[in-house]
Amino acid sequence: MAKGLQGFLWTMLLLFCAIQELGSWAMHTEVEGPGLGEPGDPALLAGGRVKRGWVWNQFFVVEEYTGTEPLYVGKIHSDSDEGDGSIKYTISGEGAGTIFLIDEITGDIHATERLDREQKTFYTLRAQARDRQTDQLLEPESEFIIKVQDINDSEPRFLEGPYIGSVAELSPVGTSVMQVMASDADDPTYGSSARVVYSVLEGEQHFTVDSKTGVIRTAVADLDRETQDRYEVVIRATDMAGQLGGLSGSTTVTIVVTDVNDNPPRFPQKMYQFSIVETAPVGTAIGRVKAEDSDVGENTDMTYQVKDEEGVEMFKVTTDSNTQEAVITVQKPLDYESKKVHTVVVEALNKFVDPRFVDLGTFRDQTIVRVSVLDVDEPPEFRPPSNLMEVQEDAHVGSIVGVVTALDPDTANHPVRYAIDRSTDAERIFDIDAKTGAIVTGKVLDRETAGWHNITVLAMEAGKREECCVEQSVQNWTANNHSQVSRASLRIRILDVNDNPPELATPYEAAVCEDAKPGQLIQTISVVDRDEPQSGHRFYFTLAPEATNNHHFSLLDIQDNTAAVHTQRVGFNRQEQDVFLLPILVVDSGPPALSSTGTLTIRVCGCDSNGAIQSCNSTAYVVSATLSPGALIALLVCVLILVVLVLLILTLKRHHKSHLTSEDDEDMRDNVIKYNDEGGGEQDTEAYDMSALRSLYDFSEIKAGDGGGGPGEGGPGRNPASELHALPQWVQSPDLDFSVFRDYICRKVEQADEDLSVPPYDSFQTYAFEGSDSPVPSLSSINTWSSGSEQDFSYLGGWGPRFRQLAALYAGRRGEEDSEES
Repeated sequence: MAKGLQGFLWTMLLLFCAIQELGSWAMHTEVEGPGLGEPGDPALLAGGRVKRGWVWNQFFVVEEYTGTEPLYVGKIHSDSDEGDGSIKYTISGEGAGTIFLIDEITGDIHATERLDREQKTFYTLRAQARDRQTDQLLEPESEFIIKVQDINDSEPRFLEGPYIGSVAELSPVGTSVMQVMASDADDPTYGSSARVVYSVLEGEQHFTVDSKTGVIRTAVADLDRETQDRYEVVIRATDMAGQLGGLSGSTTVTIVVTDVNDNPPRFPQKMYQFSIVETAPVGTAIGRVKAEDSDVGENTDMTYQVKDEEGVEMFKVTTDSNTQEAVITVQKPLDYESKKVHTVVVEALNKFVDPRFVDLGTFRDQTIVRVSVLDVDEPPEFRPPSNLMEVQEDAHVGSIVGVVTALDPDTANHPVRYAIDRSTDAERIFDIDAKTGAIVTGKVLDRETAGWHNITVLAMEAGKREECCVEQSVQNWTANNHSQVSRASLRIRILDVNDNPPELATPYEAAVCEDAKPGQLIQTISVVDRDEPQSGHRFYFTLAPEATNNHHFSLLDIQDNTAAVHTQRVGFNRQEQDVFLLPILVVDSGPPALSSTGTLTIRVCGCDSNGAIQSCNSTAYVVSATLSPGALIALLVCVLILVVLVLLILTLKRHHKSHLTSEDDEDMRDNVIKYNDEGGGEQDTEAYDMSALRSLYDFSEIKAGDGGGGPGEGGPGRNPASELHALPQWVQSPDLDFSVFRDYICRKVEQADEDLSVPPYDSFQTYAFEGSDSPVPSLSSINTWSSGSEQDFSYLGGWGPRFRQLAALYAGRRGEEDSEES
């Protein structure tokens, strides 16, 4: 691209030269006196003055010309030249004959070498016009300049590097850090080749740079030296005012974050224990405590003082200026018999408090120091006094954490036995070898559960206890002989190992519009890891192996412990698939590297023209937090209409059912029903529902069809009681049509045949013969079709109230036959 741009510039410059040649201007020089004109010139003979002059173009040449032919620079010409070749043109001066050549006849000047404007900006030459025959000057020698035209061939350079600046932590946004400047060797008066703008290439999260001045300023207000004390910021300078095709250079600026007193002193422990023999002289140092301060330099300087009255009387606290520790010394003689333990409240405070950070809290802290006064028979002393040990969290049970050593300062130098104060280690996470003082792990450790353990190691002389039960003897002896036991507070730090795989921060769910375009960002993924590696977390993201054939979405690792999910195709269709499950594999930096797979649920949703989600298939993705009063009223009206419709339907059903069951209880129908239990006879009307059978046809039509004559023939004046009794009788009458019953029974049979899952509850059986030994004659009406039957049914009246209806029916039938015969 640079070569193409350079070729374009060459073309424009050559075009500019042609235009200049067409509009050339003349520089004239007046010549006086004889000897400079042609011999025999009348004007010269008369002693007059002849006006002659040079004619040429403005000369310039473009730098860095890479063509194979000499570069045309311009033409020198005398107005006395008639074009017959009698004048010879020559040049002298800088580069004449080497860099610049001239055509003696035409006066054309060409450049034969590649020029660099950054090395030499112009060349001064002299032109002569001589008679070719006599070699005499025809024009006075004239000086002219060939200027080297600049092109953008030099990138900006930072000449004053390396740059190192500083800024105080917690500085406000926009605080000036330092200024960087880049220089460009190109011509600042021609175009924008030397016009430089600045930008931040790396470190833009924390710092900015003024594009014109190069002043670097803070971009955030929470720079914390305790978190990061220096930043490497890359600044880029681009010429051509930052336009396309401009050249650029960069430099690295080291910005050191200086400390301010923004951290108060803090004691690592709230209680310290020391012991001293009662014979210790005044001024004897009992022990040292130190408050930790995260700041550096003079901001960590602090003073200590005793705050309680008892401590002020018995002890003195001074500050070690080299170590910034509080040295507790004896100020008054101690008496073991009067008091064995002294409690001293020690306070630490910063010497130099910055008033700008007073609102962060009090810059002081207190701790309790317990001083045990020992009898002359001194207990063992722990050596060295270091109270910090470290162990990996994956250490096996029984692994050695460290060794504590205590010696008997007495002349007898009895052996020392060790134990752990179980009040400080109730869960028995650590054990100690009673003889060697080696502390070992007693249980499996887990830094994520407890990263620090503070235990107290006890030591006593071996002659003071029984040898059988070491720990129990030490504990019992401690309770009874406090001054004979030495105590050492031990801080055990559990070092982290990579034993927890990274996991997705949340069960991510995302939504994508049906009209989504490829490359559209739909979700940014982050992870959490319970481990805390010293070098910081570094996670790697990729699609799980089972998602390698996925053509719908792509996963981009942003390299900042997050990943972005983009669409990979044009549009989605909720009807085809409304939910996509994208398995994502997350791997940490180890060692060893652990991984886990999480699933991103992506729902395809309908969106409006602005890309706002309207609805999804399974669950509405976006719902309004509140409903307007109009929407609430419309919702209540819809609910009320639904309730009214339900009540209306129930009312119509009940009305229809009551209408069906309101028929005369005296109506009789033939029902063929199979019972698995014995019913209650005729009076048992609750065993089955007669309304379904009654609704199939209207018996009133049959009743009306029986008579068309007078009262004796069943006309309108017929007795209702006799009409009721005549219906159930099986009388062969040409006026009765039993097709209704036949059709109904056929439909029931067809339904029972088609439904194979239930037995045929309805059955119809014909009993033509009851048997010869039955004392009761047949009651079937099948054999009584003839009107001439003389069977007497009067005995039915003696069967009780349950057969009263049956007796009335057949008695009525018999009475009608007698009346017909008469």
